[in-house]
Amino acid sequence: MRPWTGSRYWLVGASEGLGRALAFQLSRAGAEVIASARSEERLQALVEELPGPASYQVVDVSDRASVEAAAAAIGKIDGMVYLAGVYWPMASQDWDAGQNEMMADINYTGAVRSVGAVLPAMVERDAGHIVLTGSLSGFRGLPGAAGYGSSKAAVMYLAEALYADLRGSGVEVQVVNPGFIKTRLTDKNDFSMPFIMAPEDAARAMFEAMSARGFKRSFPGLFSLLFRGSQFLPDFLYYRLFSKAA
Repeated sequence: MRPWTGSRYWLVGASEGLGRALAFQLSRAGAEVIASARSEERLQALVEELPGPASYQVVDVSDRASVEAAAAAIGKIDGMVYLAGVYWPMASQDWDAGQNEMMADINYTGAVRSVGAVLPAMVERDAGHIVLTGSLSGFRGLPGAAGYGSSKAAVMYLAEALYADLRGSGVEVQVVNPGFIKTRLTDKNDFSMPFIMAPEDAARAMFEAMSARGFKRSFPGLFSLLFRGSQFLPDFLYYRLFSKAA
């Protein structure tokens, strides 16, 4: 079990949804939470509600200077959790360049900026904890998810490469891959979302994964088997089952 009491964790993307719920999980466990997002009003409200030591730092993950300034203002941390994300469901036939670029920039490049702002100091002192948020949609291509799924696949690869480099050092890397979570983002979907989770339930699963120290956790467990297992299907069978043409 990870010793949470007295640790300092920076949550990037904590103003609502999974990030907000995870802030409560960490705070109740005894960690000091530094919450970040673009909305100062939401961050202030969150910090006032958390049961333990907490503060906030406004950040725009699309701006490297903003991320680096926030990291410098926060100072030494024990861990950084990247939860920021945007999402639009979109068939390739209805391609929107702006929305797809934003999903790539916030979901993936924002993670790169945030990792870059904290990793050098962690490597220097040989101690730290980086947690990235992937998605079950990142395991293999899905209809209507070219922008979102590819951004999450990139995050998952980033975590895997970091883990490959840092395994055995004092810097721990983890990636969690949730399924559907009930948020304003998934409210945009007009299709069935099996095993959809409340943010509090997803945060509990994420906190358990962070406490257990294993590298990767995908949940809900039964639903994740479908996505992980799909990687072993040959293309002709996978796309026959999962493409819209099917």
